[in-house]
Amino acid sequence: MLSGSCVSLLNLVSHDDYQVSNVMTVTPEFEIAHANNDRSNSGSDDVVSNSSTERRIIVANQLPIRASRDAVTKKWSFEFDSDSLVLQLKDGFPSDTEVLYVGSLNADVEFSEQDDVAQTLLEKFRCVPTFIPREVHNRFYHGFCKHYLWPIFHYMLPLSPSHGARFEPSHWLAYVLANKIFADKVTEVINPDEDYVWVHDYHLMILPTFLRKRFHRVKLGFFLHGPFPSSEIYRTIPVRDHILRAFLNCDLVGFHTFDYARHFLSCCSRMLGLDYESKRGYIGLDYYGRTVTIKILPVGIHMGQLESVLSLSGTAKRVNELKEEYEGKIVILGVDDMDLFKGISLKFLAMGQLLEVHHDLRGRVVLVQILNPARSSGKDIEDVEDETKAIAMEINEKYGEPGYQPIVIINGPVSTQEKAAYYAIAECCVVNCVRDGMNLVPYTYTVCRQARVALDKVLGLEDEVVRPQQSVLIVSEFIGCSPSLSGAIRVNPWNIDDVSVAMTSAIKMSEGEKHLRHEKHYKYISSHDVAYWARSFDQDLERACREHYRKRCWGVGFGLGFRIIALDPTFRKLSVQKIVSAYTQTQNRLILLDYDGTMTPQASIDKTPSSKVISVLNYLCHDPNNIVFIVSGRDKDCLSKWFSPCANLGLSAEHGYFTRWSRDSQWETCGLNKDFDWKNIAEPVMAHYTEATDGSFIEQKESAMVWHHQEADPHFGSSQAKELLDHLESVLANEPVVVKRGQHIVEVKPQGVSKGIVVENLISTMRKKGKSPDFILCIGDDRSDEDMFESIASSVSNPALPTISQVFACTVGQKPSMAKYYLDDTSEVINLLEGIATASTTTTT
Repeated sequence: MLSGSCVSLLNLVSHDDYQVSNVMTVTPEFEIAHANNDRSNSGSDDVVSNSSTERRIIVANQLPIRASRDAVTKKWSFEFDSDSLVLQLKDGFPSDTEVLYVGSLNADVEFSEQDDVAQTLLEKFRCVPTFIPREVHNRFYHGFCKHYLWPIFHYMLPLSPSHGARFEPSHWLAYVLANKIFADKVTEVINPDEDYVWVHDYHLMILPTFLRKRFHRVKLGFFLHGPFPSSEIYRTIPVRDHILRAFLNCDLVGFHTFDYARHFLSCCSRMLGLDYESKRGYIGLDYYGRTVTIKILPVGIHMGQLESVLSLSGTAKRVNELKEEYEGKIVILGVDDMDLFKGISLKFLAMGQLLEVHHDLRGRVVLVQILNPARSSGKDIEDVEDETKAIAMEINEKYGEPGYQPIVIINGPVSTQEKAAYYAIAECCVVNCVRDGMNLVPYTYTVCRQARVALDKVLGLEDEVVRPQQSVLIVSEFIGCSPSLSGAIRVNPWNIDDVSVAMTSAIKMSEGEKHLRHEKHYKYISSHDVAYWARSFDQDLERACREHYRKRCWGVGFGLGFRIIALDPTFRKLSVQKIVSAYTQTQNRLILLDYDGTMTPQASIDKTPSSKVISVLNYLCHDPNNIVFIVSGRDKDCLSKWFSPCANLGLSAEHGYFTRWSRDSQWETCGLNKDFDWKNIAEPVMAHYTEATDGSFIEQKESAMVWHHQEADPHFGSSQAKELLDHLESVLANEPVVVKRGQHIVEVKPQGVSKGIVVENLISTMRKKGKSPDFILCIGDDRSDEDMFESIASSVSNPALPTISQVFACTVGQKPSMAKYYLDDTSEVINLLEGIATASTTTTT
């Protein structure tokens, strides 16, 4: 049970923050206020800090601080933790940059002491501590983070109570509250117009939503230090959409590897319907007018710090002691946290297999395993620890002898200096994780092996014959650093024989090959250190935020569904009042309407126009001053049937290949060549892709052919569409057709046919009849409709043509468009047309 005080704290989090809520769209004049009533939820960008210097605010679960308390005086003392990554990354920033750290302190500080401790940390270390109540922290960190998220992100599903923790709403609520506490602390110190905020890792994945809600133009980056699972795994999380949308509230999202980024993008595509594109080497997601940039770059190690440790005489002394201790032995090294996913027991089994097969290596090979303390507790950790020790004991009993143990376990914590000494003497390093986000052990090992010559000099051995630096790495295929270590022996950790063979290869590898592999690794590691990583991320974050003040921004949505809509200042929502005013002051009006996605939702199964659509069209057509056209890609028979109740409605079918001005007039073709022999070439190609792509189909039109893949798997369908586009362009290169991709389609149609040409012809015809339009309304939703918007823009800007005083080009949905106006969805389109129809009825009567 939670204590009363803890329940009170949890109640500070709005119900909307952790429950799925309906999305509410608002105008810029009416921004949504959060349920909490503090200054942070106003949605404004007017919070000002005392600092006028450009700063980097680094937000992580833990501050880079070591804290200790004197047992007698009860006074606190603090020092920087030089091993902390968030401290080391400062080296990548410009020298004059102020860095502020926000995070938890790894110590229990009484409530009465928190203000004094916070003041000391801010003044002396530029750190802002987040004091999370113990019960909330347990549920946030040990409950939701370590026992729920951590296993799932490492591909372990809680299929049973004994196989990982299942989703617990109270733990999620604690996660939300902890993230809100972090957001409150950032709010206290941020200058939102100047500062860059960099959030780290899975503990704080929804923090970006809190910050974006408070500061709409906050410069915000996020880096995930662990793996991002495939969509099949990720989609099992009940709050998956909240987390994804929080990622998308950032300007820049970083991952160690392309695989992790690919999985994230796949989740965005499958669950949110978002597509991405690559421009000049950068991957970007368009999210309500904002571009979220995806960065792929693995973190590095701090070269200077490690080299300073290696230059210490104490390190050299310890290296010498270890050389004597393992004289005549081949040392294989493992350095791992006591963790479910490190594959330590599998490594031990491979060592046993090695000794079983190679009798000559018994007594000569030693696997030294350094075990760092577990970062969490629980039965799963206890089980792993018990299994690891049992396997080691069994192998040592079977293959050991007096003065020789095949497996030596060193229980941590072990100092950096001690680890460096072991790295320096090891002939091979094995990282056998079944899943790991990055793992910097291979990097550290390589640098320590590079420094062996320097260590020899400290020991006074510089006169000896110096061998070239050598190292051998055995790394799991399932860790983040694997792609960057091209000279490593990659293994499947689950295949015991595979790992055992790799160990044998490492032991028996020639010195020349060891040197070549080592050189390749050291060259990469030394040039891609932590400073390089931080500098690259910082530069990309700055680039990703350049457009912030060139767009209008406002917030929509409740709770964790909140997001920002960012639009060009000239791109505005089309209001009924504005268009009705223009409508009533004009005489010759041209109204052009797309159908699918404009008059009826794309997702609807029954595409037949509703009675409301027919009614509003008839009202508009009844006005003698109006010429109303449906301009669609659909075939003429379908349109004729659907709109037969509309006697005065004009129809343009198949993107303008067929046109008629009213129900009783004849269909006219655009006058192009009627030779459709190219269909005999295109049809078998499309049929082949249809057979190979489940959910796809071919639509036959008189003038065109369309391959649809809306019902296919999103990624496979998109991939097949690209291949089909290339294939058709190749085989139809000499035919009078164009091949285009649209929204879930690939279409082949005659050259010279487009909705833009339809618009040109209609305007030209009206002018020839002496009724030059003084009002144009054009509404569409997809790429083909952009041709109409472009054609209208050309007509308006052409000084040789009569002036069109009122022009309203409008796209459906907020997205980059040639149109100057937008409406959110088809219901708003119908409401707008009803408003015009009402005005038209009033005018005519």
